[in-house]
Amino acid sequence: MAAPQPPEIVLTEQHRVSCDGGGGALGHPKVYYEMDRDRGYVECGYCDRRFVARGGPADTSS
Repeated sequence: MAAPQPPEIVLTEQHRVSCDGGGGALGHPKVYYEMDRDRGYVECGYCDRRFVARGGPADTSS
């Protein structure tokens, strides 16, 4: 049994983001989220995609 894949992480400059699953017809309904500024990220309730504020507390890209 393979280990579960980590959710996709999307770095963004925006604090309001939208997600449609990115799968075209195989995605999910488009939903909008407001970034939690204290945590520096928000996760999609459908696909677990994580949107991370660039330079915020959850940004580990540097």
